[in-house]
Amino acid sequence: MTTIRTRTVEYPADGLTMIGHLALPAGVDRRPAVLLGPEGMGLSDVERRRADALAELGYVALAFDLHGGRYVGDPEEMLARCMPLLADPDRMRGIGHAALDVLRAEPRTDPDRIAVIGYGTGGAVGLELGRDGVNLRAIGTVNALTTGRPGEAARIRCPVWAGVGSEDPIMPPAQRNAFTAEMQAAGVDWRLAVYGGALHAFHHPPVDHPTVPGVGYHPRHAQRAWHDVVDLLAECLTVTE
Repeated sequence: MTTIRTRTVEYPADGLTMIGHLALPAGVDRRPAVLLGPEGMGLSDVERRRADALAELGYVALAFDLHGGRYVGDPEEMLARCMPLLADPDRMRGIGHAALDVLRAEPRTDPDRIAVIGYGTGGAVGLELGRDGVNLRAIGTVNALTTGRPGEAARIRCPVWAGVGSEDPIMPPAQRNAFTAEMQAAGVDWRLAVYGGALHAFHHPPVDHPTVPGVGYHPRHAQRAWHDVVDLLAECLTVTE
């Protein structure tokens, strides 16, 4: 197995001290990099393992934080923090830029070859970085069909891939249609994958605390969505050995 190195990184954002997880591939050369955003509960071992898996594929990967080192398992508390955040593009961009600065400052990172992969709230942060005109090679999201301020999607400079469960009540067909209409009107190179029978957060293994209604794990589609993310990176962010 490829030897990777990991470390915790602290950085300020959104008035908090964020605690991210950085995973580095073997070697000493510069590599393409991935900024990895978590669901609304915040950074957990699920995202840390995904960052490690990306490092094993040859990417520098930073799983970023949303809540100042906290995992917010209580649904009401999570919604109380995330709903105002999702309604404030500038706050989301601030969180994204702070993490992106950490990733760019890593000597192993090729600053001209960075992609963002995000889940739920973390995916919304990634989309806002695109709408802010950040030079990214790809944006991939799951459960994050958020729309932005009028006209700003035209500033997205890379392909966008989005995945959603067909039975996701939080991202229903009307939300899908609004998102794809925004991408299409802006001339974005976009794709939408709808996973049949899947609920919200279908990619996330079961948790040992209450969740918001409409959440459910779908192991087969979770694996498929991960393969789709890896394929997006292989297409847009090739690792050269």
